[in-house]
Amino acid sequence: MNAPAPRRTRIQQEKRELILEAALEVFSMHGFRGSTIDQIAEAAGMSKPNLLYYFRRKEEIHETLIQRLLDTWLAPLRELDDVGDPLTELRSYIRRKLEMARDYPRESRLFANEILQGAPRIMPLLEGELKSLVEEKVAIIKDWMRAGKIVRTDPRHLIFSIWATTQHYADFDVQVRAVLGPDLGGEGRFEDAARFLEQLFLDGLKPKGSTN
Repeated sequence: MNAPAPRRTRIQQEKRELILEAALEVFSMHGFRGSTIDQIAEAAGMSKPNLLYYFRRKEEIHETLIQRLLDTWLAPLRELDDVGDPLTELRSYIRRKLEMARDYPRESRLFANEILQGAPRIMPLLEGELKSLVEEKVAIIKDWMRAGKIVRTDPRHLIFSIWATTQHYADFDVQVRAVLGPDLGGEGRFEDAARFLEQLFLDGLKPKGSTN
């Protein structure tokens, strides 16, 4: 049996967090392939040998960030509840995803960069944990459709569409702000986006004759 990993001191944990924060900035700007240990060390304000004391390889830093990201990224979908009202649940999901686009733009770009490269480092997670969670929520959405609570549609593509539209505000934030300009491109752009996406998705999902 493997011996448990030695417990890290407070200083060691703080140094690791400093490195991870610096790496998140570097990876989100340059992607995995375009980033180097030297760049991360410089961003963290430490020497390369000092950084390598805490993380032996660039891959180890990236894997740690990706695992944290997926834990955070999947949380809103996990909260989609089969007991709640479908339109209320979907409205909350859209809102949570936009909040993540607002609060975690670098993490979103880190994930997008990995996907654009063919997901070489996270494919098992996509085919495993992510796929299982999506299928669980697809079953809930299908139950809502069978009960006549929302119109029939493809639940997987519904989820994909929510991902695409909400994460756009993180991955293409520079473009969004440039097009909106200074008057519309402030923090209020997320509330404007939320109202639009709620109308786009929820009005299309309401059963015919519904007054809600």
